Amino acid sequence: MAERPDRYLDEKGGGLRLSRRTLLTGAAVGGGLALAWALWPRSYDQQADTAEGETAFGAFVKVDRGGQVIVMVPQAELGQGVFTLFAQIVADELGADWRAVAVQPAPPGPLYANRLLAREWFDGPVKRSFGNWGDRFIDDRARSSMLMLTGGSTSVPSFYEDLRAAGAAARVLLCMAAAARWDVTWESCDIENGIISDGTNKLRIGEVAHEAGAFKPPVVLPYRPEGRDEALIGSEVTRLDIPAKIDGSANYAADIRLPDMIYAAIRQGPVNALRLKSINEAAARKVPGMIGVIRPEGTGWVAVTARNWWAANQALDRLDPVFELAGPAVSDRSIAGALDAAFEGDDGGRYFSRGDLAPVFDGARIVRADYVVAPALHLALEPMAATARIRDNDIELWMPTQAPVLAREAVARALGVSETSVTIYPLFAGGSFGIKMEVDAGVQAALIARAAKAPVQLMWSRSEDIIRDCPRPPAKARMAARLEAGGFVEGWSAKVATPPALAQLWRRIGHGESRKEALVSTAGETDELAVAGMDLPYAIPNFAVDHFPADIGLPVGRWRSNAASYGTFFSESFIDELAIVAGVEPLSFRIQMLGGHPRLAQCLTNVAALGGWSGGVRGSGQGIACCAMKGGYIAVLVEAGFAGGRVAVKRLVAVADLGTIVNPGIARQQIEGGLIFGLAMALGGSPNYRNSLPGKMRLADYGLPRLADVGDVMVEFLDSAGGPVGFSEMGVPAVAPALAGALSTITGKRYRSLPILGEAA
Repeated sequence: MAERPDRYLDEKGGGLRLSRRTLLTGAAVGGGLALAWALWPRSYDQQADTAEGETAFGAFVKVDRGGQVIVMVPQAELGQGVFTLFAQIVADELGADWRAVAVQPAPPGPLYANRLLAREWFDGPVKRSFGNWGDRFIDDRARSSMLMLTGGSTSVPSFYEDLRAAGAAARVLLCMAAAARWDVTWESCDIENGIISDGTNKLRIGEVAHEAGAFKPPVVLPYRPEGRDEALIGSEVTRLDIPAKIDGSANYAADIRLPDMIYAAIRQGPVNALRLKSINEAAARKVPGMIGVIRPEGTGWVAVTARNWWAANQALDRLDPVFELAGPAVSDRSIAGALDAAFEGDDGGRYFSRGDLAPVFDGARIVRADYVVAPALHLALEPMAATARIRDNDIELWMPTQAPVLAREAVARALGVSETSVTIYPLFAGGSFGIKMEVDAGVQAALIARAAKAPVQLMWSRSEDIIRDCPRPPAKARMAARLEAGGFVEGWSAKVATPPALAQLWRRIGHGESRKEALVSTAGETDELAVAGMDLPYAIPNFAVDHFPADIGLPVGRWRSNAASYGTFFSESFIDELAIVAGVEPLSFRIQMLGGHPRLAQCLTNVAALGGWSGGVRGSGQGIACCAMKGGYIAVLVEAGFAGGRVAVKRLVAVADLGTIVNPGIARQQIEGGLIFGLAMALGGSPNYRNSLPGKMRLADYGLPRLADVGDVMVEFLDSAGGPVGFSEMGVPAVAPALAGALSTITGKRYRSLPILGEAA
């Protein structure tokens, strides 16, 4: 069954089903942002909110009397360095002194909408309805709805030009004000390290900031030339968020303390829990410090409040909640059966194709292989948490969130109040990988606070975080290819069975559906995003990728690199197998098909030279893989073996082409983190469901790599004239297939499942 484009549109087909949002205003408070909401007219002439002594230069830049430059950041800081990157782009174009640059979380407004992520999410169905007008339509709806989202490595690519323009405009206006004082032309002035000068006169930018606000910038802004010796872009400046994280002044969800605050622990039941059936309140009340039991009508969960979180969690265990379950239990076996069953119907949707496979495959000798990946949990260090306070009709929430506007809407809807009465303080996230896009914890904290009539800090236990995770979906691929003489791939078919994870997530956070409702509303629907990353860069003349939706009964969601995490494993592992059949060395086999992607070919040749590639010969313990992702390219070489019954990685070597790199240090950190994350996916992270519950309840049970298992990590970047690309996910996808190839040279087996020590062919 083909995907229904109208599922992203309103009932009249006139736009995305995103209700009109309201504007958040306020100032940074305690590491977060006070959100006092007011209606925002449909106008994009937007100015940043200012405190006394500050002058706004558009939506992204403020300058105070002391010369401090304050950059408004509409994206959540999840550890990916977005606070520093945004400030660095503005400061470079403005000419600011980096020591006098600060950041402030931005309030929702039309110019803060993440248009790039909105396009990625809705581009396919909208363009099928609106043609070439699709991007403009999505941009307009995202802005008018103030759709602020962080995810998909889109922060810098989405806002790079806006931030450059903001810095350039502020520089011009400040130069105009100084030039008016000196009676010179503003074009003769420039700013360096926060000092305005025309070659003779000098002023600090703070001295003319207020006056500069009265000038108007030119229609065409003059940008600084790229590659300047003194440029901030391309330099490894100190991250702005690190000092506060080191000295403890940065606020995370568990750090919030309010007068008379109490603590809550929650139990929501297995993934197929229908409703709460029974509790033992008498046993729970024997725990010292226990206050009460909260079980809001129609929610299906129960919480216990106490004087401290430990007491709340202990009382919750004694409460012994029993849930009524609906439908068949979810298990690894049922998931595998659902993936296989997805191929049996005619519901597949084709999203990438060229040429004609039918005559190529007809009567030919076809190489085939099946691959499968298990669900993968997020396992962030910080479990889901939120703090709520309700006074009169005002609702305040402190929470880490990748979708603050949607979280606010969800809280208002759950409590039956107007959105203007909800205030949110977005906080740093202690890891996310996509799970902080969910809004459950904020809604629960608000409901508990209302019932308890006291400020409440809710934190999920580690086991609750594991049980109620919306993991990266499981997937199964049936790969087929025809080889020609010389090892060229004449035809390629990839059929992938997996749930439409991102469609489910949008139904939950964008439409306010429950997990069960989202499962039902997306059942049987194909989604291009479920096979994203499988449109290969290789020159294969006849090529097709099909998605077969699988109903596995398990809510799934966003994950670091999303479908590319399993799609690259399928594709690159199959490339290795085809190279073996063709009798061609794996690197050469890839290079001969990359004439149209010289940047990716260069990554491959460089990583081979840097890592001492031996050709993938028997016993080498080396594997190689690559991927193209969102305008960037990466190649990974893994050298690994076995030690003490575990996989031991000796070296991880990566070469990436990321276009314009704002901060090489942050880029290297994110690629390194992605490599380790990809290694964790390859070696563990699977919950092994049985009776609708994960079989593992501790981080220690998930086979995650230890430092001793990783070895040396080497990351190099190629010089590139391309524009900036998102890189926080790019290190993930190619690790698993490279590791599988490395281990195959030792054992002689093909590893076709993740985690990688499943069955080998």
